[in-house]
Amino acid sequence: MPPADLLQPDLFEEVAAKSAERPDSPLVGSVKNARTMMVWSFFSLGKERVTELPVYNDGRVWIEVTGTKHGVPTMLDKEVLIYIVSLIQDKMNRGEATSRVVTFKANDFFARSGRKPAGTAYDWLEEALVRLKGTLIRTNIEAGDGVSGANEGFSWIDRYRFRYTKSETGEKVGDTVVVMISDWLYSLVTGGNAILTYNPSYFDLKPLERRLYEVARAHCGKQSGFRMNIEKLRLRAGSDAPLKEFKRMLTNIAASRKFALIDYGFIIRDPRIARMPAADQAVKRRTPLKAYEVFFFPRDGVMAAMTEDHKGDSPLIDEGDVFPTPDDF
Repeated sequence: MPPADLLQPDLFEEVAAKSAERPDSPLVGSVKNARTMMVWSFFSLGKERVTELPVYNDGRVWIEVTGTKHGVPTMLDKEVLIYIVSLIQDKMNRGEATSRVVTFKANDFFARSGRKPAGTAYDWLEEALVRLKGTLIRTNIEAGDGVSGANEGFSWIDRYRFRYTKSETGEKVGDTVVVMISDWLYSLVTGGNAILTYNPSYFDLKPLERRLYEVARAHCGKQSGFRMNIEKLRLRAGSDAPLKEFKRMLTNIAASRKFALIDYGFIIRDPRIARMPAADQAVKRRTPLKAYEVFFFPRDGVMAAMTEDHKGDSPLIDEGDVFPTPDDF
């Protein structure tokens, strides 16, 4: 006698059979994601193929990402998961039943992420699905903001199917995507984790800018700003660039426009100079590169943030490890 769970209908096949007539897309509401997916780095910032990422371990949280010959998912591949999370959250907001199996039209996804539907886009989408399925994530992060006493291993998606149709010229055109996401990700979305809205212009940002936007979005809330040590930010962003090069990249991004992260701006500063009386700031003192801070502020909180931050030695949010409560967003 087979186990009871094998006697149940195959949910993936059941949903897949109905997907052409009743896909979960198009997305009606805003683009959203779980805050945990914004705080921590699980994706490659580069476009080149790499089969693993440097292990993240800050003494409290650790993350290990290992891919196959196809490589680990990139920040561009993350768009697929963001869209899936948004579709699930949309259904939850409407009071509809949800499951780990999500279906969407490829062109609906491209319309939201700003991609032109073409042969190369369909090829990229399937390659992204391959990377999302083949990559193993090992971590002690629970399906929430907390850290568990156990290690967990999962892939972003357990199974996918990408249906194609033929154009009038006989060219293969991507149509419907059916994806079964992991229990870990599904629990993250449905289990009470903070779900935050993205600015639609997020998709116009470059990979590192996207990570900086996510860090700012996850930590600011209604506060007037927060600061983070530059080396900790480098690790949180998932950059493997030397710290000097990372600082140069941040400088270039900050100089590109006042609010380089759409809804947020940031400055790099010497913490000793920032907290030094104005009369003493002309004194030249060499500050170690690792001591520099990156100060993030929202569009509507620039002056308040600067004023509040100079009221003594306590930072607004120490090292970016204290998160706003759901009521703060």
